[in-house]
Parts: sequence; structure tokens; C-alpha cells
Amino acid sequence: MMAESYPLSAWNTPDKKVPLEELLETSEECSSSLDVASVQLPQDIVANPDMINYALEEPFLLKTEVEKCEKFPHLKDAADQQHRDAFFSLQAKIEERSLEESRRESFRRYVGVSTWRGHCSCKVCMVYLMACFMLLLMGVCAVGMVFNIVMGNNLFIPVMPTIVKRPSQPKVVPNTLVQGPTARAPQCPDEDNAHRFDCYPEDLATQEKCEARGCCWRKPNGVPFCYFPPDYPSYSLGEVKSTPLGATAVLTRTNASSPYPKAVNQLTMYLRFETDTRLHLVLNDTASKRFEVPIATPTATGKAASPLYEVEYSHDPFGIVVKRRSNGRVLLNTTVAPLLYADQFLETSTSLPSRNIYGLGEHRGPFRHSTDWVRIPFWARDKPTAEAEEDVTNLYGSHPFYLCVEEDGQAHGVFLLNSNAMEVILQPAPALTWRTIGGILDFHILLGPDPNSVIQQYWDVIGYPMMPPYWALGFHLCRWGYNSANRTMDIVHKMRDAGIPQDTQWNDIDYMTSHLDWTYDGDKFAELPAVVKDLHDHGQHYIMIVDPGISNTQKAGTYPPYDVGLKRGVFINDTDGNPIVGRVWPGDTTFPDFTNPITQQWWLEMAADFHKKVPFDGMWIDMNEPSNFVDGSTHGCPDNELEKPPYTPAVVGGTLAAKTLCASSQQHLSSHYNLHNLYGHFEIIASHNALVSIRGTRPVVISRSTFPSSGRHGGHWLGDNKSSWKDMYYSIPGILNMNMFGIPLVGPDICGFGGETNEELCLRWQQLGAFYPFSRNHNTLGAKAQEPTVWSAATQESIRSALLTRYSLLPHLYFLFHRANKMGEAVARPLFFEYPTDNNTWGVDTQFLWGDSLMVTPVLEQGVTKVTAYFPNDTWYDFYSGRPVVPVGQNVTLDAPQDTINLHLRGGAILVTQQPSTTTTASRKNQFGLVVALNRTLEARGGLFWDDGDSLDTEGKKEFTMIKFFSSRNTISSQVMMSGYPGTKGMSLGSIRVYGVAQKPHTVMANKEAVNYSYVQDSQMLSLNNLTLPLSQPVQAMWA
Repeated sequence: MMAESYPLSAWNTPDKKVPLEELLETSEECSSSLDVASVQLPQDIVANPDMINYALEEPFLLKTEVEKCEKFPHLKDAADQQHRDAFFSLQAKIEERSLEESRRESFRRYVGVSTWRGHCSCKVCMVYLMACFMLLLMGVCAVGMVFNIVMGNNLFIPVMPTIVKRPSQPKVVPNTLVQGPTARAPQCPDEDNAHRFDCYPEDLATQEKCEARGCCWRKPNGVPFCYFPPDYPSYSLGEVKSTPLGATAVLTRTNASSPYPKAVNQLTMYLRFETDTRLHLVLNDTASKRFEVPIATPTATGKAASPLYEVEYSHDPFGIVVKRRSNGRVLLNTTVAPLLYADQFLETSTSLPSRNIYGLGEHRGPFRHSTDWVRIPFWARDKPTAEAEEDVTNLYGSHPFYLCVEEDGQAHGVFLLNSNAMEVILQPAPALTWRTIGGILDFHILLGPDPNSVIQQYWDVIGYPMMPPYWALGFHLCRWGYNSANRTMDIVHKMRDAGIPQDTQWNDIDYMTSHLDWTYDGDKFAELPAVVKDLHDHGQHYIMIVDPGISNTQKAGTYPPYDVGLKRGVFINDTDGNPIVGRVWPGDTTFPDFTNPITQQWWLEMAADFHKKVPFDGMWIDMNEPSNFVDGSTHGCPDNELEKPPYTPAVVGGTLAAKTLCASSQQHLSSHYNLHNLYGHFEIIASHNALVSIRGTRPVVISRSTFPSSGRHGGHWLGDNKSSWKDMYYSIPGILNMNMFGIPLVGPDICGFGGETNEELCLRWQQLGAFYPFSRNHNTLGAKAQEPTVWSAATQESIRSALLTRYSLLPHLYFLFHRANKMGEAVARPLFFEYPTDNNTWGVDTQFLWGDSLMVTPVLEQGVTKVTAYFPNDTWYDFYSGRPVVPVGQNVTLDAPQDTINLHLRGGAILVTQQPSTTTTASRKNQFGLVVALNRTLEARGGLFWDDGDSLDTEGKKEFTMIKFFSSRNTISSQVMMSGYPGTKGMSLGSIRVYGVAQKPHTVMANKEAVNYSYVQDSQMLSLNNLTLPLSQPVQAMWA
């Protein structure tokens, strides 16, 4: 298939996409390198050698060859590793160049015709002369307008009110496909460029095409040339009728024609005041049923009594304005641009109250989005990392939710429940445009008013995350390329011998027979069952990878996953009703349809049969975007409106079928066009349910592709990153975004998956990785080993220390996951979640918090032993020494020697700790401890949630223990809220550290008995040691 192509007039657009269709015609045969002599160019290009040279400088000519030369079956052999590395290196360079150019200038689709570059010509001179003449005429007109105003004429420049009331337009005639409303001349004020809304998002707008749509044409640099005029016809709002939940009304289309086919003539608006902090807005086709995302959301039973919001309408054209009742601030204002609603093109825009926008994932880059004409596509895609300042191309998951921090620190969020391909445009007004090519417009507007509340309200809609088993919070180790069970076991033994904590050993696809799901290599991995038994005997666990692609080329009767699946009809079908065939690691493959209940039962049976041979403890599901090594299928895709919609968002590859399945393929619930972004989500559910059925305990499912509510069933790793300092930095925004999206069990591949790491990078990454919610080291086939035991003794000791610190804090981390599961609180948080009114925190993404109190500040640069941390104006203590941080409310330079990652504890927190061991199984048998950080009023609080760490629904069965801890001035006490965990009587408190004790005490008592203690004057830390206080009873410690 031809790479992304652009017509000749796209020459030198800001991202410098060369006109491939007109410049390059290659033979159908694949060549190992681009033969310049064989390139056939049009005569007008040949006549201009500078244009040829410029074109050949660009990597996009090579991109065509790369796409034609993707022989992924070769990648199965380690001997072909050099070819694989060369391929991914070239692909990364291509994407890096594209993204870098896009960063320096605005992306191509917002510049319809680029600035000229090349030799001068008569035509170009004529264009410039005409432009100068037009500018002169405009100047004369402007002078005349000013004269009329001064002389008291009725001409005036209106000030736009908050809700725009525009003149009514004629009622719609039967729908026809034409360019746009041509029966009128658009009113085109020379408005601020930042407030233009794109009327021609397709490739290469021209003035003729733009004006044919009834839109305005101006050519400033870096913004849409073609934009909507204020009077562009859209929909008119009919009578607004009250309902028990809010209001409803009918919208009627008022433009006589539409830029896109099958425009919907009549819409129904449903406005539901579901809670005081949640407003639900739905715009749906009145006459025809449209696809809606099959995910349960809460159903309100009555109208909110005291909403934090007010709603206003614009009748013609239709628009809606949502204001914060407390201060009148406009949070949502769709009157800024017209509503478009066709069968395969839905668009609405809104102003934004600030430029502090977060979310809109999945992508790589800084946590806070740029609003400088950024286009963010949503279409699940297997894509390697690119070296760029910000990579906002579509990645593995789709999460159309944003959080906005307003200028006074209040916050709100907006969630569009839509699973079709879409894109979001952020522009500097600030404003945002939602553009999707299917489904309905189903918005949840969340009023906060603080960031933590917004997240809780979002999770109220999509569901609270699952409670993971305790062992899932330990350290995990994996690589692609152990190549044998014996080598896998050898790694485990080395970790044990080194005394480095490890809870779970993983295997990548090399454990399989010929990469076939639900098999293991009977030669190289013959001892795999024995490996798993050894892990279990030592209180450890085992997880292996499972891909969705099922080989269809095995001999009939020899491969049950395919034989049984084919018989039951579990696979996705093409438009002819046959299983669609793609190509992944085993070669030609079919793809299970996890939206089909029959498929979920088949998946359970396949997993159960394999579990009898290899008793795995969790599932790692990869390649589930779904990924495909060919575009669509081995036979291509049909030529229909689902494969070639009227508009395709700016997805990588340019088509919906690029490196995935044909959009027109059929699934149980709908077409893949509608369900693509949900593929991984439904596989997570099937895998979660299978594990529950097989093991009867809490499941661990780690998935690459996710969707809103996936966190209810599993976790996520951030995909195929690289061994680079930049990718280590990107991991922090990555885990913060996923926590916002309701998937707190998240982390990247520590030390990087692709490329070669080094000792310093891996050490710093292991230190940071010790504080990811999900902590796993993993790397690729052919790369040098990077498990902790391969490094020097000093580095091993530093990694051991970081992991033991993590294990000591696991009771606190488990408590945070409990809070996430029951209270809707994020586990990993940005600083502004706790300090939203401090604008210095809004852009911080090199630090993060565990919960509301433990700050992690890693080293993210090579060769440094100091790091800058921002400390909000509060009480902060060094976690290790208890020394107060001075000053606060500003950046502070911290020492960061090779053996240390900086941790700081916020005043007012009590953390429950535990004496660490090298597995969670052993650690859970040890004594607990308390770290008490007094705030400015000498108070602190904390808690412990404890159960067996593995059983299902321990709260429902009341088999848990809950303890609250309080500190006030010189007294620490506990309150046992629930003691249902059978082992509660064996739980004891062995130590207490108190930070912020200003003077050395004379007496220290615990449960009314004098105890041994120590005091460090410099850090004002009081330590109570060698305690044996039973936690099943109230605890009280005092000092005086």
C-alpha cells in the first residue's frame, strides 16, 4: 500500500510531507533499499532539480519502501535480528522527523496551502501581485468603514455576547451531497486567528473548495486557512421540554446542504442533571438508531437538587453553554462553532476557560497538553516510540476524557463516550474541537470543583478500578529472549542469591511453540511446569504473554484453539462471512471476537486447558489493538464507506486499516469500524473472567490496549518504549494519565524495552520504577541483559535498597489501591491534584505523589547527582531522615547520589510500613511500622486496610481489617474499625517514627508503658523501636 500521500500543491507544508503519488512510482517488487535511479518522476518535477533534491532529503520517500518491505515473519528468527533492528530504527527515524517538524510548526492539515519554496516563476509573481492588490483594496475598505463609524453611520462592529443569537436560516431540504451552503455569502470578519475553527479538515484546502462550503478563506501562517463564519448554518433548537431528569428538545438542520454525506436532519437532545456535579448531554439521531458504546454507565433516578452548574441555550444556530454556578465561569460553550452531524462525521467545538488541559490519551509527551494547534487522534494502534518532544499520534488505547484546571485552581472534566475513530483539536483561543466519524455525541460534564473530585466523578461514570492481589504490587521481571525454561529459572536463582526482591517471573512469546497461543515449546521450555512449581514453592508467581491472534495454518485437528474456535464461530469475519485473516507472530492468523459470549467461553476453556499444564497466576495480553503485520487482511479490504469514510482522522498510516483489521469486518455486536477501540477492553474482560473461574482468586491482567472502564478488570503497561532518558521521563506523564483514566495498576518497561540500556540509565530507572504502581523490568529480543543482577555490586545494592523501600511501603500502597477501589481516589497523582491553587504545580511532571502525601523526585538526566524539586507551600520532610525541607513554596535543589532516589513526606500523613523481605509472601509475615509526619498544627492521620491479599470480595464477606491512625500534638492513637481478617491477632506494631518533634522528650510511653526511644535533634525525629503492640487492639503512644 502507498504510504501517506499528498497532492503536489502540498509541497513544503509545515511537516514537509512530500507528494508521494506524484513523485514516486515504485515497482510491486520489494527492494532492500531505495534505488533513486529507478524513481520515475513527472516532467515538471524533473525540470526542477532542486525539488528533486529536496524530496530525496525527506524520509517519507523511504517510508513507502519500508511499508512495502515489512516482512514480519522474518522477525521470528533471532538470526534476523539485524533486519529487525534496521527496520525499527528506520521507522523510528521517519516518525521522529515527522513529529519534530510538526512540533516546530503547526501540523499540515491546518495549513491548506504551504508557504512557497523553490525557484521563482511568472505564476508565483502574479500571485504575489494579486495579493498586494487585494491588500490595497482591503485597506481602502477599512478606511471607509472607519469614516462611516466616525460620521455616525449605522455600521458598527458588534461585541459577541456569551450566547450567540444568529438569524434563523431556511429549513432543510432533503439531504444531498454537495460541498456546502452556496446560496449565501458568508460573513467573514477578520477575527483573531486563534479563534478560527477549521471548516476544511481534509488534506489541502483551497480557496475554491473552502468557499464552496460557504466558509471563509484567509491565509495567515500556522492556523486554518478555511474557517467557519459566525453565521454558518447548523441546527436550530426547538421547544425545550422539562423531563424528570432535566430537559429534552429536537434540533432541526438548517443548512440546505452538508459538506458530508448522509447528514442527519433531526437530532434529539437529552440533557440530564444526574448529580449536583455531573451533567449528561446526549445528541442522537431522532429517526435512526446509531451505534452506542456497550459499556454500562450510571442511571440517574432523579434530577439533581442543587447542581453546581447552570445551562443556557442558543436557539439558532443551536449551542449550549454550561457555567459554574459559584462564579459564572463558562466551562463549555458550543456556540463558538457550528454543530455538524452526519452519518460518518460528527463535530462540535467549545471554548475552554484555561489552557491547562490534561488527559486525552493515549499518547507520549508532557502531562499538560499544548494548545498551539495540536491534533490528537484516537484509534488504537501498535506503534513504536518516536524521539520527539511530544508524540500525540494515536497509540494503544483510546481515552477521550480531559481535565481542565481553571485559572483560580478549580477544575472540571469532560468525557465523550464514543469508541469510533476520532480526533481532538486544541487551539490557542483556548478552544477544543471534538471530531468523530461514528456513534453519537454522549458527553459527561463533571464539575469538580477540584481535580481529585473530577477524577472521582469520572470514575463514577466508568467504574472504580479493581482491587489487585497484594503480590501484584511486588517487583516483576521479564524479557523477550530467555529462550529456555532453564535460563528463566537461572534468572530467578540469581535474584534470590543477590537478595533483590522479586515476586513474579514472566515469559514473552519465546516460550511458545512457533508463537502459538496456549502452547509451550516442548524442547526449550520443557521444564516450564517445574519452573512455575519452584516459583510457587518460594511464594512467588508466574505470568506469561498471550496474543489474540490464533494461527489458522496448523494441520486440521492438531491445534484446538483454532479447530474449536472455527467450529464455534468465535472469530471476527470479513464482509463475506469468513474469518478475516491477518498476519502476526505465528504467521497467518484469525482474531477472536471478544464481544461474543461464545468467544469468552472458548477463551476460558483454552486458558483452563493450558493452566492444567502450566499453572500460571496472571495473564499479559499484548498486540490487542488489535495489531496486524499487514493492512486490513492478507487479501486487503473491500472498497466501501467503512474502509474509506468521507473523512479519516489523522491516524498513523492514513487509513483505518493500517496495521490492524479491516474496519468493515464484522463482530458480534457491530462492525470493527465501531468496535476497534474496544477490542483490547473486551479481551481484558474475557481474561479477567477466565482467571477468576480458573483460580478463584483476584486476577492480574496486564493489557496493552485499553478503553474507559478497562481499569475495572485489569492493568496496563505503557507499551514498547526505548532505553532512553526521554522515555524514562515520558513514563511519569504516562502513569499519571492512566491513573486519571481509572487504570492505577500501570507502569512502563523499566530500563526500556527497545534499544540498549546502560548501567547509569538502568539504575536511575530502577529507582524510579520502584515507585511505579506496577513495577516490571522488561526488554527485547537481542538486546543485552538488563535485570538487576547483571550490574556492578554497587548498582545492585542501590537497586536492592530502592526495592526494599518499596516493599516496606507496600501496606501503604495497598491502602491506596483500596481507596481507589472504594473511594475513587487516584493512586499516583500530579502535585496539582493536592495543590490546585498553586499555579507552579500545573506544569510539574517530573515529580509525582503516591496518594496525597509521598512525593517521588527521580533523576531523569544523565550524569547528574542533583535534582530540582518543587515543594508546595506546606510542611515537607525527607522520608529517610525526617529532616524538614526549608524553604518551601519554591524549587529546591536536592542531592541525588547514585544510591538514592529522593522521597519526601507531606506533613499531616501517617504511613503504615512493614519490615520488608524479598517477596510479598514473606514480607506479610513481618511486623508493621508507622511513619508519622506532623503538620503545622502537629496533627497527622492515616490508615491500614488488610486482608489475605488474594481472595475475592473480602469486604463483602467481611474478611478484612481496617485500622485508622491519628496523631495530635504528642499523642498517636489507633482505632480498629473492622477486624474480620483471620490473621488480625497476629499483627503487631514494631516501630514508630515521628517527624517534626521540636524538642527531645523526657518520657515516651506506648500503651501506658515506658519504651526505648531515640531522638535526632538535627532532623527533629523521634523513633520508638523494639515494640510489640498488638494491632487488634487500640494503640496509644505519647511523649512529653
